[in-house]
Amino acid sequence: MILYPAIDLKDGQAVRLLRGEMDKATVFNDDPAAQAKAFVEAGCEWLHLVDLNGAFAGEPVNAAPVEAILSACKVPAQLGGGIRDMATIETWIDKGLARVILGTVAVENPDLVREAAREFPGKVAVGIDARNGMVATKGWAEETDVEVTDLARSFEDAGVAAIIYTDINRDGAMQGPNIDATAALARAVSIPVIASGGVSSLDDLIALRDCGVELNGAISGRALYDGALDLKKALATLGA
Repeated sequence: MILYPAIDLKDGQAVRLLRGEMDKATVFNDDPAAQAKAFVEAGCEWLHLVDLNGAFAGEPVNAAPVEAILSACKVPAQLGGGIRDMATIETWIDKGLARVILGTVAVENPDLVREAAREFPGKVAVGIDARNGMVATKGWAEETDVEVTDLARSFEDAGVAAIIYTDINRDGAMQGPNIDATAALARAVSIPVIASGGVSSLDDLIALRDCGVELNGAISGRALYDGALDLKKALATLGA
């Protein structure tokens, strides 16, 4: 199971939000590329990047720090937030991004997801962000009447590389991931599932790894910055 350290970008800085609320941001590093390099030096195999401003704006806003991270780090990176058309997808992949994450458009324009997955095999993931089992879009600001499992199943034949499932109520709250919901989603689809939201300890990672269904990975942010989760130890444990 892959551990994806998260770098959430707001106004050019690496931050963490509490339950997705933009006015509850804690700045952890004003040099996101340096933060990314620190994660890579600790041994991570992937980076998870989010353009928080872009998620609300509907277009890339933090392109400069993302490009700096891609230039500074040689491990693959995935990016979500504000990616809502083919031109943006193509631009990011041309700049060296390994995987784009499509969230809002997965609900509003699923044909774009299918087109992108055909055009860029292995480079398109679907981000499903949920509050109480229902999908939320536009930086988690708008809730839909779409159920998580229904949305995930609709992409079974699309060729997407992964589904990143975030429980919004757990995100940044250091209360542990929603293991039951994550495992249920992974059982419901054949697409690899990445867990996100609330991963705050080594025990959380072990519980996800041993949840009874194979997960592609887990994303962790605040716990790595706060020191509640030691990246080197976590990577060693998952690699064991």
